[in-house]
Amino acid sequence: MFRAVKPETKPETRVVVTATRRLSPGMIRVHFRADDLSAFDGSVCTDRFLRLEIPVGDGSTVCRTYTALDPSVDEGTLAVDFVHHGDEGVAGRWAATAAPGDVLTVRGPGGTYAPDPAADWHLLVGDESGLPAIRAALAALPADAVGYAVIEVPSAEHLQQVAAPAGVEVRWVDASVDPPLESVVRELPWLLGRVHAFVHGEAEVTMQRIRPYLLRERGMPRGDLSISGYWRRGNSEDSFRVWKRGQAADRQVAYAGRALR
Repeated sequence: MFRAVKPETKPETRVVVTATRRLSPGMIRVHFRADDLSAFDGSVCTDRFLRLEIPVGDGSTVCRTYTALDPSVDEGTLAVDFVHHGDEGVAGRWAATAAPGDVLTVRGPGGTYAPDPAADWHLLVGDESGLPAIRAALAALPADAVGYAVIEVPSAEHLQQVAAPAGVEVRWVDASVDPPLESVVRELPWLLGRVHAFVHGEAEVTMQRIRPYLLRERGMPRGDLSISGYWRRGNSEDSFRVWKRGQAADRQVAYAGRALR
């Protein structure tokens, strides 16, 4: 079975903003250039991420993690899509005012997932935070790929143009009027054969609602499912990391307990 190899985390590098573009009311794409992007050489992961040091105005920075899009080692260019909802968060507010010449320090890339070409079909699920990695996965799929991409956005005005193979149905979930994301996933016709899935977004939706459905009810092998929370409602990224570490520790205790029975 195909497995994406997690790249070794590379030393920090400096990237310079070359342009910005608003993709939707809630997402801004920032284009960067760097003198050396050799860390991306050979990277096949479509969820490849960078840790960005975002300035917060008092001379300090905070670390935030984002998907790196279309990295070109030869050209020294890449892009990052930032979710931006007004004054919420740190990175989105920075992206909203970013201008050519602004500099960030970044570390990476990391990553663990790429669509398995041996899978019979693919399931890609997420909200706006997972959309950049879903976009990259769709671009990496072969032309004859089959499956679904299910993407939740706050409202219809947040819909974006996303290219996909003809056999992959892209379903947009309008959170203001449609059923919850997990309900839409449950209602998808389950296709024949082995599925390879990528499910990333709000933590409680992905880990507490969709994960049990795929692993327990559908019987997916754990190795065929890339799933995690990119954020958690009501939490900052820092407090979310603390919560996430606690969840991981609880799962390890539960697994150890079952092994001893």
